[in-house]
Amino acid sequence: MSEPLRVSLTPALHRPEAATVPFQPLLRPAGPRVVIGTVEQGDALAVPVSPTPWTLFGPRGGCLFGGNDQREMRWPMYIADTGHHRLLGWQQWPEADNTPADWIIGQPDFFYEGRNAKSEVTASSLNVPTGVAACGNALAVADAWNHRVLIWHEAPRASHTPADVVLGQENFSDAESNRCQADPTPATLFWPYGVHWDGARLWVADTGNRRVLMWNSLPAKNGQPANLVLGQPDFISRNENGGGAPDAASMRWPHAIGIWDGKLCVADAGDNRVMVWDGIPQTINARCAFMLGQRDFTQVDHNQSLYWPNAASLNMPYGLAVAGKWLMIADTANSRLLGWQADDSETGAAAKLLTGQCDFHAKGDNRWQPPVRDSLCWPYGMAACGKTVLVCDSGNNRVLLWRLAQEVE
Repeated sequence: MSEPLRVSLTPALHRPEAATVPFQPLLRPAGPRVVIGTVEQGDALAVPVSPTPWTLFGPRGGCLFGGNDQREMRWPMYIADTGHHRLLGWQQWPEADNTPADWIIGQPDFFYEGRNAKSEVTASSLNVPTGVAACGNALAVADAWNHRVLIWHEAPRASHTPADVVLGQENFSDAESNRCQADPTPATLFWPYGVHWDGARLWVADTGNRRVLMWNSLPAKNGQPANLVLGQPDFISRNENGGGAPDAASMRWPHAIGIWDGKLCVADAGDNRVMVWDGIPQTINARCAFMLGQRDFTQVDHNQSLYWPNAASLNMPYGLAVAGKWLMIADTANSRLLGWQADDSETGAAAKLLTGQCDFHAKGDNRWQPPVRDSLCWPYGMAACGKTVLVCDSGNNRVLLWRLAQEVE
């Protein structure tokens, strides 16, 4: 009788030793201070939910207004409740789980849902809202599937407040990608997923056009054209990775933007990396200085072509935020959050901080278990204010307000 066939798993599928890379927690190990949107049944499984003032469905973005003092919780909070096509607002940061929102934009009431409220596109309707950014006293929201960004010159403090300015479209009633043109222009958008205000400039991750756009100030006119483009050789191209092999200037799915110790950072989820420029780019299609998540500028595979992650790899990073000298990355498909110090300024640098998994070599939604307070399932958006980090735990249909475990410098 012949020997039975023996099949060995490839080395990439064997989980490496967990103790090889020590780490410190990014966020406090006790778990988030506040959870908004959690829905649990008897088996503790999170499920899609009906809209209410306190439930969320796949939230992908949010922002915290406020400062670094002890009064920070008196400032407002905004959440893009993506799956319910609405923007929720709280008069002040919630201090208890499932605190109901105070106002709503995008739907006629807290119990209604539907793209653009199942009606016409307007200055207060939404279709898959994602990124949310505080812009001084103003607010910007990436209304992704209406192919536009909405701007309120004063952050809204009441339900149904219409936006003041729209980018990507000529008016508030249009909602076609690139304004029905085959090629983009400096004034059009295609699935914009991320927005960021750096104090002087507005940045937009124009994801469907595989580029990042920058405006030199907060736009004041509808359809205002951008001043700078990254990821493409000009304003009229939209090829994946610039139409060639991946390099230090190209992008596939840019999704989140931030400024880290004076350096521009872009989470390029499609290339499984975060691109970092040495300062603020001044020229079109400028090459980044280094990147995190890959060993060099040409590699783009998730987890660096391995099944299990490590301290230096990424798998579809959709979100990022900055707190002091720390860059925090939502390593979305690995269901974890990673942290790098400002000194980690070289391609392939390993993260020092971790939350969501037991070690740098672990992955799995909710650590392969039912969700608990400190677990994560596809975290998308992040925001930071003072020592508080907002995490859009999208796969668990909730938003977490979590304190940093490290000191903010």
